Amino acid sequence: MKKVDLKKVFSEYYSVKKNAVALVTVPAFNYLNVLGQGNPNTSQEYKEAVEALFALSYAIKFKIKKGAQEIDYGVMPLEGQWWTDDMSDFSIDNKDIWKWNSCIMQPEYVTKEIVEECRAEVKAKKDVAAIDKVEFLNVTDGLSAQILHIGAYAEEKPTIEKLHNFILEKGYQLTGKHREIYLSDFRKAAPENLKTIIRQPIS
Repeated sequence: MKKVDLKKVFSEYYSVKKNAVALVTVPAFNYLNVLGQGNPNTSQEYKEAVEALFALSYAIKFKIKKGAQEIDYGVMPLEGQWWTDDMSDFSIDNKDIWKWNSCIMQPEYVTKEIVEECRAEVKAKKDVAAIDKVEFLNVTDGLSAQILHIGAYAEEKPTIEKLHNFILEKGYQLTGKHREIYLSDFRKAAPENLKTIIRQPIS
């Protein structure tokens, strides 16, 4: 059986040195995605989306591991894209108007057929409220700047400002959707130890 650490394979996009801003050109990846709206800290819709994404991602992982491909890989971190209809209104202080895409990257050997097989299996085993909302999409952030935030999600504002200032000082413009990659499990890590990659597509 082949073992694969996807975070190491794609370390350029899933690893950033502390206190540094990195410029990266992100290729297209396949993701499981759920779209929604509202404050992630209080939204039942967001909680259900995360539950569905992990349920389906783990079902896919074990199907790949036990199937003909015999590849054992770790499920990738939860990610989120965040935006507002008018990005001039986008503020970490007003999350109630945020729109979001909660997602988990899938390796290239995961196909739409495998996703649908696993969706049916998950539905047969347990009640996962948002399982039918999960889409399988190919997405790229393209040219982006990213930074590592260490600490509570509510304390991201200075890190985001540092990232945006770097982008503007280098002569770039902010484009696309603000992305966060949650490297830590918030259920297990203390808030001050949470590690989050904050990524902003640019042009």
